[in-house]
Amino acid sequence: MLVHLSDALPLVLNWNMALVMLACSAFGLFVGAIPGLSATMATAMLVPITFFMDPVPAIAAIVTTAAMAIFASDIPAALVRIPGTAASAAYINDLNAMTRDGRVGRALGISVTASAIGGVFGSLVLMMAAPQLALVSLHFTSFEYFWLALLGLSAAVMLGTGSILKSLMSLLFGLLIASVGMDTTSGYPRFTFGIDSLLSGVAFVPALIGMFAIPELIRTFVNRDVVPPVIPIGNPLAMFQGIGSLLWKTKTGLLRGSTIGTVIGILPGAGSDIGSWISYAVSKRFSKTPDNYGKGTEEGLTEACAANNSALSGAYVPAMVFGIPGDSITAIVIGVLYVKGLNPGPMVFLTSGDKIMAIFLVFLIANLLIVPLGLLAVALASQVLRVPKLTLAPLILGFCIVGSYSIDSSASGIVIMLVLGIFAYLMEENGFPVAPAILGIVMGLLVERNFVTSLIKSDGLALGFVERPIAAGLAALVLLIWATPAVMWLARRRGTA
Repeated sequence: MLVHLSDALPLVLNWNMALVMLACSAFGLFVGAIPGLSATMATAMLVPITFFMDPVPAIAAIVTTAAMAIFASDIPAALVRIPGTAASAAYINDLNAMTRDGRVGRALGISVTASAIGGVFGSLVLMMAAPQLALVSLHFTSFEYFWLALLGLSAAVMLGTGSILKSLMSLLFGLLIASVGMDTTSGYPRFTFGIDSLLSGVAFVPALIGMFAIPELIRTFVNRDVVPPVIPIGNPLAMFQGIGSLLWKTKTGLLRGSTIGTVIGILPGAGSDIGSWISYAVSKRFSKTPDNYGKGTEEGLTEACAANNSALSGAYVPAMVFGIPGDSITAIVIGVLYVKGLNPGPMVFLTSGDKIMAIFLVFLIANLLIVPLGLLAVALASQVLRVPKLTLAPLILGFCIVGSYSIDSSASGIVIMLVLGIFAYLMEENGFPVAPAILGIVMGLLVERNFVTSLIKSDGLALGFVERPIAAGLAALVLLIWATPAVMWLARRRGTA
């Protein structure tokens, strides 16, 4: 691919591309910072415009918008505890805890730099080893995806800040919500109670918004007589103070998060959501201070943010090499590539090597732009903290309603947001963590679909789940994680005796 570098540079380094990337960066930052408006929605809105653009600027518009929107989702997560995407939900408690401690600049500074580093790492992997890595992803069948999904669910054990039992109960609640809708094999409606809008399942974005935003709003109104101190914003440039030493201190975790994100992103259908959750859970598992997670840890935040954007780049590996979408955004990109005559597949590297190399360079530039433009976005958005929270509450509720309604232009999204929001408030008031429930909603359908498919393939034999080498390795890892709490409990019992 490097032989096409000289031909690709003129396609990227021109004023037209600069204007496209700057405009799409601003658009991505705006959409990502509004709860309920996802990166997928932002890229979908750009598709009609790309019909009038050349191939490289068209893909650059989507790549830049997605990279900025994924990062920008951390801004509302830090300021008002509302995640812009499911990936941000993995570390939302740490972002918000740092904001309450007056370290909002530090929190978003880590998010900016770690996201950029993770994105650059994923882009370099995409440039250097796309065809080879895509071959690995082709070995993944429903058996491997089932164990990978279980591995993601196992993160719930490590995500909870209190009782493991409460974390598991929260996870089961999320899985119950995920089971609402049509059965994946028989097509029979489950738990819909005759409500047609639930036939397609519980919409994820309204559930995500409700379970994080509504409890915060309820607490704001309940404690309205308590006037919290205004959090000092400080100089936005100060957010990078000490970031270099932190990144060097957490270099192992940063590399691990970037690697996990890229690998998960390469697997079709996984995406940055799962990569971020697994990376955060792995970080907590290997941390010397796991009790700090969820309370403002910089270590877990760095690793998960790096995984967030590296997964976005990794998802383009199967998309470019085999035309298999790694996530919903790359599914849109594949459609645009076909329209532009760049049919994804091994031959595209030979027939349009200069254009593909130019697209890879766009990945690098887009992720590097996260730092200066992210700094500007944070400086503007952080002014929100100067406004009293009780004054902001109606505006936040309005954004939540708009975001929930915009998913399918139905009032059912608003109802889902409110109902699950009240449930989440009751859970948190009784010591049940919300994060495992969100994880259950994200992963539930993936687990069920691959489990049923695998059972059909193996004629109902359990041995089929561990016959393949990769599946057996993932199964061993899942069982090891499951056994760890029991082993630790026995060790403590023995030590006490």
